[in-house]
Amino acid sequence: MLVTLNQRVVVAIDGPAGAGKSTIAKRVAERLGYLYVDTGAMYRAVALWALRNGTDLDDWHRLEQLTLASDIQFEPVTQRVFLNGEDVTQAIREEAVSDAASRVAAVPTVRRALVEKQRRFAETSSIVMEGRDVGTVISPEARVKIFLDASAAVRAARRQQQLERKGQHAPLDQVAADMQKRDSRDRQRAEAPLLQAPDATYLDASGLEIAEVEEAVLKIVRERISH
Repeated sequence: MLVTLNQRVVVAIDGPAGAGKSTIAKRVAERLGYLYVDTGAMYRAVALWALRNGTDLDDWHRLEQLTLASDIQFEPVTQRVFLNGEDVTQAIREEAVSDAASRVAAVPTVRRALVEKQRRFAETSSIVMEGRDVGTVISPEARVKIFLDASAAVRAARRQQQLERKGQHAPLDQVAADMQKRDSRDRQRAEAPLLQAPDATYLDASGLEIAEVEEAVLKIVRERISH
């Protein structure tokens, strides 16, 4: 799958929380030798900064200022996330940050500021970018668009397992309720709601192993690039 330097490729992977976007996007980026960009991590980074300095999450002006001032980078190969030079890869995955990030992502000025930052990544290299609105807002011209989904039950179970691996106990019904609330916010927000792009390939990963989803995504990428 050879791509020349003047044919930078954007692989856009969108979908709801818990569908496996991060895991698959990382693996696919590694297989392709592309930069992995987690748009959700960028909202989490802004949320983490806001929580650390006591910013009111209803203060849209201050949140916009933090976003504009933030320097968010992704390290190739290790796929670590840096906020203003600090490795925040683990810190942004805390449950409090997850909830705050969902609220931060609903702020129109924050979304617009981060979209500009996200688009710059695609200007310099081929990337695999995952999030909620990559194929619809950030990179509508992306050559490869995939909407990765899974049933609500599967997504909740995956999220619970992630939390338990971090030593955070959470009842499955509570995890499911929190995820449903987050899904509702993502789909109903006025600014860039979670939607499947009309030209995106839908992929239900509910009954698939990680390796199977990875191969399915790579097949879609090959088909789109070859065309």
